[in-house]
Amino acid sequence: MADSTASSPAPAHQADRPVYVIGGGPGGLAAAHALRARGIRAVVLERSDRVGASWRRHYDRLHLHTTRRLSALPGLPIPRRFGRWVSRDDVVRYLEKYTEVHELEIVTGVEVSRVERSPDGTGWLLHATGGRELTGAAVVVATGYNHTPHVPDWPGRDTYTGELLHAGSYRNAEPYAGRDVLVVGVGNTGAEIAVDLVEGGAARVRLAVRTVPHIVRRSTAGWTAQHTGLLVRRLPVGLVDRLAGALARLSVPDLSAQGLPRPDTGLYSRVKAGAIPVCDVGLIDAVRMGRVEIVAAVDGFEDGKVVLADGERVSPDAVIAATGYVRALEDLVGHLGVLDERGRPVAHGSRSPENAPGLYFTGFTTPISGTFRELALEAPKIARAVARAQTGDSRPAPVIGTFREPRRT
Repeated sequence: MADSTASSPAPAHQADRPVYVIGGGPGGLAAAHALRARGIRAVVLERSDRVGASWRRHYDRLHLHTTRRLSALPGLPIPRRFGRWVSRDDVVRYLEKYTEVHELEIVTGVEVSRVERSPDGTGWLLHATGGRELTGAAVVVATGYNHTPHVPDWPGRDTYTGELLHAGSYRNAEPYAGRDVLVVGVGNTGAEIAVDLVEGGAARVRLAVRTVPHIVRRSTAGWTAQHTGLLVRRLPVGLVDRLAGALARLSVPDLSAQGLPRPDTGLYSRVKAGAIPVCDVGLIDAVRMGRVEIVAAVDGFEDGKVVLADGERVSPDAVIAATGYVRALEDLVGHLGVLDERGRPVAHGSRSPENAPGLYFTGFTTPISGTFRELALEAPKIARAVARAQTGDSRPAPVIGTFREPRRT
């Protein structure tokens, strides 16, 4: 889609309106700071009662798979004491500190249900909780890649009486000690939950796999997978596929005998299609030692049992569906013609859809170089696009706010 930018300053009444940022996660906070750095009032609308809501809901052992240095948002480094791989709780602390340091304007407990053109055609009208109608000069949608838990509509699911939960409700292995657990889905979440269950004392852990994933080492001899992603992200897809295949043969053992053969499609081709590789935090060893058993994909439920794609029927004590999330943008903006056939924004970052100038999306891609890093890069670009539309200002965004780590004693 073509860029949508204004060639002349916006009307005064539009410039006086705030820019509404929908979502108080890392993408929304970064965008709000970048806008504020340009002197543009940005109001973050967060449906929960605190910023970083999605991070607060993640399982206990989660850490960023990207490094601390390459995961900071604009204007505030992540404290060194948080370590190289930042934990879930420290990510939440960082987002809280980010909001405080940059004095961001956050309104919690407000959920936006629909965005449409304002009646005068010069801005955007947001329909929100409690019948609110808010008019903004521009809107940044940052509701997140992992917005709404998705559980497939497996045959027999509605009548299954066993324990079935989405991975978004999983916190730790304690309730599953001594139990037989089936984890469905081998993305990063499913892989890490399977390892957590093994280490937490589950009696048996099976991992149901439909599509064999690419597995990469998070770090090898101090060199991280993220740094490799940065180096290759602009190379031709086919070349990166070949390089990644060669590297995998050197660094990742062949797990074909355990049910995880090497994928038959390239790593970067998968990334471009929206599937990031599994970052190993113990899965390789767990599978190799037989502590995590690989089984076929789930096809449905029947007579209290789980039916697998190869015809096997199993009876676990609990089923954890690590089957991903949906963006859930259809009700919010689907009527504007700004989503593709898979429900993803047709334009991203500083580019507005051609038919919806002033509407921006951030955080809806899965970049090989790291999500936090890309959010940090996108935020000032979005702010620059908004400023150009309002005033014709194309100067680089100033950095406001500083942060110094406390001295160690």
